[in-house]
Amino acid sequence: MMCAKTMEGLVGARTNMDMTKVPLRVFKEARRRGDTATMERAMGYVNEFSNQAQEYKAEAYEGMEEDGKEAKEREKAARENAVAKLKEESEKLEERMEESRKDGGEILEISQEGKALWENAAKQEADNPETGKPVVGKENIIYTKTGETSQTQQGSNTSILV
Repeated sequence: MMCAKTMEGLVGARTNMDMTKVPLRVFKEARRRGDTATMERAMGYVNEFSNQAQEYKAEAYEGMEEDGKEAKEREKAARENAVAKLKEESEKLEERMEESRKDGGEILEISQEGKALWENAAKQEADNPETGKPVVGKENIIYTKTGETSQTQQGSNTSILV
């Protein structure tokens, strides 16, 4: 994003450089004719426009330096925000990890949809005891690290740990 000072400097320098073409052409014609007074007057205009172009060029450089400083400040602020956000997220993660270590495992959260599916499955299996499948919610199932089911002892109180 360019600031107004940079744009003004660039446009002014370009315009003044374009404006030197006319008096330079007049100078060349006057030189062919041998008219030194017109040549001097035309060169005065060329020098004037060139000086103005140099002033605008300096203004454009100042504007670009300001733009660079602003960009660095914006980048620094963005980095600081990112670092703060990352630090906050890592603190939250560490808190959750500490909580899970205290419990002896990780927490498994079941969504509302999952709970509804669980209840529907429990109702269907309770309604149809002939399937031979255990009624959901009546028997605890433990999954091993390989993903296989492991039978639990009757009367044992287990919870889901991942």
